[in-house]
Amino acid sequence: MKMRVAIFLQVMMTYGLVPVFSATACAQDFKVCKSTFALCTIAPCDPIPGNDKQVACHCTVNNSYSAGQDPCEGVKDTPNGQQIRSRYYPVHSYAVCSNDRPWAWCLDKPCIVDRNNPEAASCACDVVKNLGDYVIVTSNYTLNTCTTGVISSATVQQITQVTDYLKTKTKVLTPFNIRVLKK
Repeated sequence: MKMRVAIFLQVMMTYGLVPVFSATACAQDFKVCKSTFALCTIAPCDPIPGNDKQVACHCTVNNSYSAGQDPCEGVKDTPNGQQIRSRYYPVHSYAVCSNDRPWAWCLDKPCIVDRNNPEAASCACDVVKNLGDYVIVTSNYTLNTCTTGVISSATVQQITQVTDYLKTKTKVLTPFNIRVLKK
């Protein structure tokens, strides 16, 4: 299944069908809605053969309120399966990482729902690094938290920005009091 998704993502990018969104963009507003979406907050990611700019992240499929910079989209049927978008849902805690390890930017990225497991989706996320401190969503900080694998993430500034937005602009998607974990 991973190989099929990787091939699909490569074909989509070849024909310009995967929109590119920069993790360095600064969001002023978010769109909050209830929909089926991919939650990539703690998603591990694998390389996409022949593509060093994106990775395939293994996300969960959810139906709830979520936030993104793009408007919500419904589930789309494609030749490769059902397509949904990765969106943000509030987190309880995270660790702050300050190294130059690459991580994946998944917000609003296209995802294909696994035909054999409708609770899982593979998302084409951008590989980024050197944007400043970034977060790893976890409830347990270990020695490997900031050093192992490519994980879906965001900068501290980005997660603060969406949390502040949700606190002041919406009543349907309330953020948690985030616990910042230390080494």
